Amino acid sequence: MFEQEVELEKSQSSILPLLIIVVAILTIVGVSGYYVIEARRVLTNQEASAVATDVLKLQGPATVHFHTGMVKASVNDKPHDPHYRLLEKAGVISIGKDTGQYGQTTPVSLTQQGERLVNELGATVVKEKDGTQSYTVPLAMRTLSSVDKVNMISPSRATVDITWKWEPNKLGNLFDASGSLVKGFSTWDRATLIQKYGADFYHGEPTKVTLAMMKGDKGWQIAIE
Repeated sequence: MFEQEVELEKSQSSILPLLIIVVAILTIVGVSGYYVIEARRVLTNQEASAVATDVLKLQGPATVHFHTGMVKASVNDKPHDPHYRLLEKAGVISIGKDTGQYGQTTPVSLTQQGERLVNELGATVVKEKDGTQSYTVPLAMRTLSSVDKVNMISPSRATVDITWKWEPNKLGNLFDASGSLVKGFSTWDRATLIQKYGADFYHGEPTKVTLAMMKGDKGWQIAIE
């Protein structure tokens, strides 16, 4: 009886290290398999599309900025600049005659049509200290057209070729650089509208760009380096 117990203890003592070895091997194989699978996993078009859409959204809309009230000309805002004249042609504002000895201020007011439009488009309105109202009105948003190519550089880095286009609203259509209202201005004024005041070729060809992406703790995102 004693000999049987000794033999049983010997067998148990030899099995325990074997089990430890087997568990260690299985753990190593499991971890290695996980990294192999992750290494082979690529950035999908769906993931790339989600990141690209967020990037375009973060850039915000194209906008036009103007004031109403008794507007004094300044370096950044002149009531006779082309965007004011374009807004007047579009029926959004009305520009009165300059007042003051040297024409220092100009009365600018929203038309009824303009008031309805800026409210509909969700304009940001701020009452300034000088009594004027500041309006920032969205014109167009960038929207993703397609994900054209995903190029994996490493398991955690990739470049993505995308195509995006403008999606203009009602006012954005009037600020389209190829539209009749903008074309009615001089070459200099058209260039100023495009460079400073939100006009663009909103119905032009889509734009192609390449984005660098990286995989972090929260998934794929734009590379910050």
